[in-house]
Amino acid sequence: MKLFVNTFTVALFAVLVSSTCADVQVEMVADGLDNPCGVAIQPETGDVFVADSGAKRIVKIVKGKVQDVIVDFPVDVYGKGPKYNIGPLGMAFLSKDVLVVGGGGFVDDNELLRVYDLSGASKTAIKADKMVASFKLEASDELKAEGNYYGVAASDDAVYVTCNGDDTKGWVARADRSGTKVSNFRRYIATKEATEIDAPVAVAISSRGDVVIGQMGEITIPEDGMLTYYNAKNGKMKRNFEVGLSDITGLAFSPTKKNRIYATDFAWHDTEQGGLFQLVAAKNDSGEQTLNAKKLTSLDKPTALAFGTDGTLYITVIGTGDNKSGKLLKVASGL
Repeated sequence: MKLFVNTFTVALFAVLVSSTCADVQVEMVADGLDNPCGVAIQPETGDVFVADSGAKRIVKIVKGKVQDVIVDFPVDVYGKGPKYNIGPLGMAFLSKDVLVVGGGGFVDDNELLRVYDLSGASKTAIKADKMVASFKLEASDELKAEGNYYGVAASDDAVYVTCNGDDTKGWVARADRSGTKVSNFRRYIATKEATEIDAPVAVAISSRGDVVIGQMGEITIPEDGMLTYYNAKNGKMKRNFEVGLSDITGLAFSPTKKNRIYATDFAWHDTEQGGLFQLVAAKNDSGEQTLNAKKLTSLDKPTALAFGTDGTLYITVIGTGDNKSGKLLKVASGL
């Protein structure tokens, strides 16, 4: 494993400033979900959307009630003891009515990144096959197919998607964005080649426009997760951090406390160690910059997180994985 400790800018160090944040209080917003694996906040309304993955649908949570928005996604099975039904995964809004959804329900050659117009969804749920655009990363003579588009994040000019396909490459894909139009979906960053660690899963965009990736690593190996910053313009790695987490499933920057970053850890090898963490900058004995995980609260198999504009943090958890034990949780503003 490589740990890159080259000189980094003072500005990026500020992105990782320390905090004295205490343990947080978690409230339940909705329960009865089936392996929820994605969460996104709708612009203008602030409504919370969840990828209720095992139930093959995208839902909206309104006053604790679950409303169908997009239904009848395909479903597949992911994992090795335990296994989970998965359908829609990561999500990102491009506008109030345009939503990008990463698929997990097909085999890799047929897996889709989908774009939906939700302008009519307030009256009746949309069928999953009624997207306005969709994209594949199929196999070629040189490349394996990609699928399980777990993390989706949008910048002003691009959509970034973490992929599960060619484990020797660990691709993060990119699509061009012009307003709400998406095009030219292609493989962009080979994270396994850059970090020597498997499985890009979580993705976020920093205040400087960097693409920030949570590398899950091997699910049987504890504390091999990594956080990596990439230059969005050329896909080159800028900095790579060992953070002491095992399986990073979600990343989010606080909208109210500038440049604070938070992560969820699923901790496959021992899910009782999973939780919500703040990633705090420090210096080691050699004076090199480090990034350390500070646990804020334990969570039962967390899968994704997203901030509302008021600073409320929303988190999806699978729970036991039986009898629709998934939940949407929230932490009040202040992180």
